[in-house]
Amino acid sequence: MNLENLDKYKKLLLSILFDAIGFVPFIDIIWAPLSGYLMTKMYKGIPGKVAGIIALIEEAIPGTDVIPTFSLMWVYTYIIKKQKSNIT
Repeated sequence: MNLENLDKYKKLLLSILFDAIGFVPFIDIIWAPLSGYLMTKMYKGIPGKVAGIIALIEEAIPGTDVIPTFSLMWVYTYIIKKQKSNIT
């Protein structure tokens, strides 16, 4: 599966799924590095790398699993960033 070629709605569905997986207790040791890797594959460039590091840290720290990191990155990529590019 080539994650970089997915259209934005497939990425949205995957983001929601990956955020839901992050809610599962006791899988943080496996999920934390995997979520960081998946984030960098879904979102390229510096924003994807930064989001990957944030996802890794967020999943590794107990009690922060409620933050929907993947969905927030989707919103940034397809809504916020797009609005900024339309303004300039």
